[in-house]
Amino acid sequence: MSRTRVVFFVIVGAAVLIVLIGLAAGGVFEQGPSALVPPTPPGPIEIRIVAASTIYPWVDEAASAFNSEEHIMEGQPIRVQVVPMDGLEALRRFDAQTMEIPTAWIPESRYLVELVNAVYKPQMGRDVFLTDGEYRARPIAISLLAWGVYQSRARVLEEAFGEINWQALHDAAVAQDGWPGIGGPADWGYFKLLIPSPNRNIAGLSAMISAAGEYFGRPDISVADVMDEDFQQWLYELMSAVPEFSSAGAYPGESLALFGPSGGEVGQLLESDILTHMAGAAQRWGEPLLVYYPRFVTWFDYPFTIWIGPETTAAEKNAALEFEHYLLSLEVQTRAVNYGLRPVHDQVGVDLPDSPFVEWEEYGVVTVVPRYTAMRSPSRDVLETFLTWFERNIAER
Repeated sequence: MSRTRVVFFVIVGAAVLIVLIGLAAGGVFEQGPSALVPPTPPGPIEIRIVAASTIYPWVDEAASAFNSEEHIMEGQPIRVQVVPMDGLEALRRFDAQTMEIPTAWIPESRYLVELVNAVYKPQMGRDVFLTDGEYRARPIAISLLAWGVYQSRARVLEEAFGEINWQALHDAAVAQDGWPGIGGPADWGYFKLLIPSPNRNIAGLSAMISAAGEYFGRPDISVADVMDEDFQQWLYELMSAVPEFSSAGAYPGESLALFGPSGGEVGQLLESDILTHMAGAAQRWGEPLLVYYPRFVTWFDYPFTIWIGPETTAAEKNAALEFEHYLLSLEVQTRAVNYGLRPVHDQVGVDLPDSPFVEWEEYGVVTVVPRYTAMRSPSRDVLETFLTWFERNIAER
């Protein structure tokens, strides 16, 4: 054998020996082939959902069930965290770019999504929430603004004004003698209205817009309408009947049931919020709430909107889509009815056994909302004008 070949085999042998020593040091040969374990997975796919406070209880319950079922994507479990936040607060944070970017957002209404897109599109050159395609914003449940009125008060209001609407409530608010001036007993005092604070709750802001719709007799409101002096005086008189805005909190239906007529005799709130607290109000105060629907209906469609941007990974976006499909499933949509929400699944109605819509039907709740006129989505300028007026004239009184 030539000297060159000897050197070659020596080098190869030394290399093999080094590899074997390395493997032995790593423990590969200590436990046999079973020790060749694949790398540890990086962990679950975490998705964070910011959900409107009024839909949070249902979404959070669904997230708990979803997590317990161990849904898997790309070999990793999906974990869903749900954070409650009113759409108005979320909009402010998006505008100021102080929002911790969520994987998905479920605001009260689609127009809030459009307002966020309007902020980010000039900077990013595209929408951050899509309106078409697989990741488009899709409603997952529906609710609407309605009036909850304590039965004794409703009877007096109907006797005095014929029907319950914003004008009737305004006239009750300005009655010089309070309830006795419109046919009620003296111990009721003055008329008390309950709506959420418009500068902290989108339902409260929407209630003011609803009142404007009835005042002007049309579903679309302009900045010029808000600035109309006669309307502002009328709205001031109406809003002055709210004893304390801060008491309503994020769940004004709870306040209506908890404090009774002394805190608010009539409230325009989300239908789902009223239905959730119908039983509590009747048990605590010995009389039920009656439900009435306005001429101009404000709908809340709760769109599930996935953030399209580099702040979230493709896996997180797809995991959010998986959770969206779960919320739209037959079983989860059926559970939404128990929360007073109207499902979007075409095979789920609100006339189910134990449905609050059926339970409280004799008190004015309707399973099918008549074809009232829908209020149109307000522009950002209209929203800001209403908020400025409220903060200057009502919030600081």
